[in-house]
Amino acid sequence: MRLDRRYWLTVIVLAVLALGTQLLVWLNRDRSNAQSFSGPPRSDYTLSDFTLDALDAEGKRSFQVSGPALARRGDADGSIYVTRPVYEFVGGNDRPWHGTSDAAWVDKSGELMKLQGNVALHQPGGDGSEPTDISASDLTAWPRQRKIASETPVTIRQPGSILSGTGMCGDLNDKSLELLADVHLVLQPKASPAKPR
Repeated sequence: MRLDRRYWLTVIVLAVLALGTQLLVWLNRDRSNAQSFSGPPRSDYTLSDFTLDALDAEGKRSFQVSGPALARRGDADGSIYVTRPVYEFVGGNDRPWHGTSDAAWVDKSGELMKLQGNVALHQPGGDGSEPTDISASDLTAWPRQRKIASETPVTIRQPGSILSGTGMCGDLNDKSLELLADVHLVLQPKASPAKPR
């Protein structure tokens, strides 16, 4: 009988010690990872129905972007995310390029802009040049340097011609667009003016 009592007393003391140790571990646990955030980065601020003008070092507008939603990333990255942006770049001879895409990302300095989804750019004709339309699925722009590039299939349309290929480099300063691979050209006859009857 005495052996049974000692046995049960030892079991109870060990159980109390185990519970006490577990309680101390639980109270002193690291809580920093208890509520980890997963998903897109938190924002410093968000804007709705906005227009943003980005200026170069001389105070001239290098690009303008507007859209239904903008979120500025809240860490040291400082980048901007835009939903369904409408934008305008300044091209050669200060002629604007107008464009749209599904989304855009702009780095903190405003030097780099990644246009994502269905990208469409349009430059109206003028000063003896034809209107130009560019479409791609993704496009990278350096608005202050007035350069654009894409690694995706690209189509360039002007009156009378459709150029398509994979990958593109463009310098909007000297109005040059270069398709990099698998280039196809379709020439369409321009409509002649109607003759009076």
